[in-house]
Amino acid sequence: MNGLHFKYTDKEIKEILKTLVITTDSREKQNQHVLDYLRKKDVPFVIRTIKTGDYSAYVPKNLELGFVRDTYFDIVVERKNSIDEFIGNIKEDRFENELIRSQNMNFILVIEDTYENLINGVYRSEYKPPSLLGRLKTFEARYDFNTVFVSNKLIGNFIYHHLYYQIRELLKK
Repeated sequence: MNGLHFKYTDKEIKEILKTLVITTDSREKQNQHVLDYLRKKDVPFVIRTIKTGDYSAYVPKNLELGFVRDTYFDIVVERKNSIDEFIGNIKEDRFENELIRSQNMNFILVIEDTYENLINGVYRSEYKPPSLLGRLKTFEARYDFNTVFVSNKLIGNFIYHHLYYQIRELLKK
């Protein structure tokens, strides 16, 4: 938060979090189910270009709450709609470049699939499961992030709550 630190009360944090806006990367594809979740839950969101990741969040300017300008957080969610999309991405330098950019951020990779499918090779690629798992775990260790597998029915819920609680904890510091 720009090096400035404030001590908020629990009540103030609740009020601040009510104003939270989710940012969706404009290049994000096949995410209607995520946007539908946000709309259904009346969660404000904007669609704009994000340099790293697919989702982030900010607290908009609100003088009553002490925010003299929009306040952004280095918390990002990178979403892959399947193991196959993940495999397609790891074959390109672009994915690793994104991981390099994310190193000083709170970064999480979310794959809309199951870990069981990854382990059992239930995907179209000819990548062998041990090799794919090794590649994923190497990336996690090298770039200090975690991967979570979440069903597409729950991904909107996961993204929102992940960002919400990460920011809540930052506001408590």
